[in-house]
Amino acid sequence: MKFSPLAGHPAGLSNLFFTEMWERMSYYGMRALLVLFMVDNIQGGLGFTDQTATATYGIYTGGVYLMALPGGWIADRLLGAQRTVLLGAMIITAGHFVLAIPSLSTFFLGLLLIIVGTGLLKPNITAMVGELYQGDDPRRDGGFTLFYMGINLGAAIGPLVCSSLGESERFGWHWGFAAAGVGMLVGVIQFQLGKHRLGTVGLEPHNPSTTKSKHWSWIGLLVVTLLSILGLSLAGIIQIDASVVAVNMAFFISAIFFAYFAWILLFGGLNSAEKRRCILIIILTMASAIFWSGFEQAGSSLNLFADRYTQREFGGFEIPAGWFQSLNAVFIITLAPLFSWLWVWLAKRNLDPSHPVKFAFGLVQLGLGFGVMIVAAKVVVAGNPAMPYFLILTYLLHTMGELCLSPVGLSAVSYLAPRKYVGQIMGCFILSYSFGSILAGILAGRFSSDNLADMPGLYTQIALNSILAGILLFAIAKPLMRWTFAKSNSGNQSSAN
Repeated sequence: MKFSPLAGHPAGLSNLFFTEMWERMSYYGMRALLVLFMVDNIQGGLGFTDQTATATYGIYTGGVYLMALPGGWIADRLLGAQRTVLLGAMIITAGHFVLAIPSLSTFFLGLLLIIVGTGLLKPNITAMVGELYQGDDPRRDGGFTLFYMGINLGAAIGPLVCSSLGESERFGWHWGFAAAGVGMLVGVIQFQLGKHRLGTVGLEPHNPSTTKSKHWSWIGLLVVTLLSILGLSLAGIIQIDASVVAVNMAFFISAIFFAYFAWILLFGGLNSAEKRRCILIIILTMASAIFWSGFEQAGSSLNLFADRYTQREFGGFEIPAGWFQSLNAVFIITLAPLFSWLWVWLAKRNLDPSHPVKFAFGLVQLGLGFGVMIVAAKVVVAGNPAMPYFLILTYLLHTMGELCLSPVGLSAVSYLAPRKYVGQIMGCFILSYSFGSILAGILAGRFSSDNLADMPGLYTQIALNSILAGILLFAIAKPLMRWTFAKSNSGNQSSAN
């Protein structure tokens, strides 16, 4: 009898596991090619400047996270999670195949489709995993762990497959994009074939709207508006500067975030303890945004570094630059169980660091990763290619930072947020991913092959900003936690630590 890690879990988990695996394969596979394709002007790329390409990348990755908010709303009010996930998967598939058509107009249309589709799929497939289990089901954590492994398995495979095709002279970029589309198509087919295993989970909206036709009209109007703007831009009637759009998006997200928390603190009906917890969430969210602004250099400036300045040819074989994008997922799969065990081990000895301290460790490790890149950049400025171990060590440190911050942040917000606002505040925390991704694109635009001498200094700025933010958070962690839980009982304070 063969052992299956999914045995003992609800039958629907295998369907969601493989759907998410294929979706992440397509997402990270295309992501590994995106900036490289945009800056290429030799083998059929778009020939964008580094600044335009990285800003576009930031808008794309930021838009994916931003669309998760309306994506969740559509499932809750209009379609139900199952239909929303299927619709999202079909739109993503179409987006990848549209990208495979060699044209500037299809490129932007493809990106728009993937943004919309991912926003529909990503939050709702995760929500369905939770609904497979009753509230006190001891299998829940194990189920989410398996699901998380599916995410990273797909993220590890995608760049290996798509970069092998996309970066090769024999095939080319659009074969890589097509491979991502094939992967997502497999995900659509297997989700549809296995949908019966989900039963009623996510079948109907949790809070169905009584005015669906009105809401669909507004959604239709928004879609027509976006397509019209895209068409006018491609026709040259209106001019859109990606760098300007990225900056405006960052300001827009910041305005939404601070306006919401100002409203909830002033008019949300919170008591003093709840207000202090919300202030702690604001601080953690800002730290999260700083982290992702550095971490998301992976698909932009670090990807360009791998392509242009890293020694990749060994024994007659040239490693595709996009293969380095698989390292994060491989390290996650390897290290996540260790970090999970570490937090439990420390907690049993009353040594578990508080949420701000864990965030501080994450930021410092992010900065140390860029410290490695300072050395690598100096090697390049001296006229030599950097060895691959610089990027490998950088991604290892960044992954360790991610494990200190990303899952901890979701856990912290779910614990700290007032019950009646937990969904909305979780959405605001996720905005930090969007803001950080956009800021990452803006920062990456400062790296240019025309100014190699500036590269060590730019990496130094990012490293110092991350490390100083971590040190500051570490310094205020103890008084901040004491102030936040000043009037809470000792049990609550212990849980927060």
